[in-house]
Amino acid sequence: MSTTRNLQGPPHRMWLAQVTLLLVIIAPTFLASGCSDHRVSLKQFLSAQDQALPACAAAAPATQPAAGEAAGPVALRPSDQVMGPYRVGPGDILAVTLSGVEQTPGVATLQARVDREGNIDLPFAGKVLVDGLELQDVEKAVQSAYVPAVYRQVSVHVDLTRPETVTVLVTGAVTSPGLVQLPRTQRNLLYAIAGAGGASNIASGEVTLRRMRDPDQTVTFNLLQPRQLQQALAMEPLQNGDIVSVQAAPPNSIFIGGLVMAPHVQVNPPGTQMNVLQAIASAGGLRTDVTPTELTLIRRMPDGKDIQVKLDVERIQKGKDPNINLAPGDILWAPDTLLTRAENWINQNIFIRGGFTAVATYNVTGLDFMNNNAKQSALGINNANLENSFDPFGFLVRQQKLGNIQNQLPAPQ
Repeated sequence: MSTTRNLQGPPHRMWLAQVTLLLVIIAPTFLASGCSDHRVSLKQFLSAQDQALPACAAAAPATQPAAGEAAGPVALRPSDQVMGPYRVGPGDILAVTLSGVEQTPGVATLQARVDREGNIDLPFAGKVLVDGLELQDVEKAVQSAYVPAVYRQVSVHVDLTRPETVTVLVTGAVTSPGLVQLPRTQRNLLYAIAGAGGASNIASGEVTLRRMRDPDQTVTFNLLQPRQLQQALAMEPLQNGDIVSVQAAPPNSIFIGGLVMAPHVQVNPPGTQMNVLQAIASAGGLRTDVTPTELTLIRRMPDGKDIQVKLDVERIQKGKDPNINLAPGDILWAPDTLLTRAENWINQNIFIRGGFTAVATYNVTGLDFMNNNAKQSALGINNANLENSFDPFGFLVRQQKLGNIQNQLPAPQ
């Protein structure tokens, strides 16, 4: 015999019990986690960035003095000495053209090499000092040497046939790494990189120079910073055998985690920009079983310290806050909040429905049930002997005896 009872409780009492249990268990955790917030706001972060950039650009020095150079502030040379017109020097070969000479009809062209002292040797005029002069000034010097000492009148035109060059090795993140020849007024890092086809798209902007005359000493500049570029151009000219290494930028790795669908490390090519919403999209979006409302940006600052910035997801999505670009190495985290902790706890621990049902099942034999007062009383039946009431002809007794006899018979052969 089997019987079942359904016990129903008032729904409002069950809801009250569930809410009370929720508050008792998880409220202390929520209060402890929400008492303080060590993060800075996005507005404070952007303001600090704006104030720090000019100071960094003005104060950024070269990492160390170049080999053979004195330590301390670098005396900057005038820019026209570095980037201006070509100036003649020892080893250059010049083409000197004389015209309008009375004794020599037509045009006379002479080849002249500038010697170690900076002079060129011309017929009838002798040595003429041209070291450090621009080509127009060389023409005036040659004309002064001929007129009026040799000729009463002469026109002079000077071309640079072949400049004296030095050969440096350029390696790293450039288009065509290898040996580069540099004339006298182009013996600096900028012309060396340009001679190697220019920096590639993975270059970081940092350039390291190793002098052949002292290979143990190196100097590094970030040519993207105006002050350091100025210092690089103020260095002594490059010499034969110097090595210029253009450093590649590290991969743009962004770490995305927390309450997102697919936490991962997003690796982008160097130079690629990724903003906050793009990073969240690359992680499959925010989780849908809870309601994340904020993000934490963790960035390593130049001084080696980490700064944590609070970002409002909804304000960024609506365009009320800027969708800022992330920097290589940034960590973008969707943290738990009071709301998400409550939602997650409910999802894991509570299945809500109106009322409750308790099921009790009793499986007993007919005779045992009817003759057992305790089992009858459990179901609210007070009859002392149900056999007399429901089996007056002894059907159940005879049926039990027949079953016992059948069990004692030998098995058929």
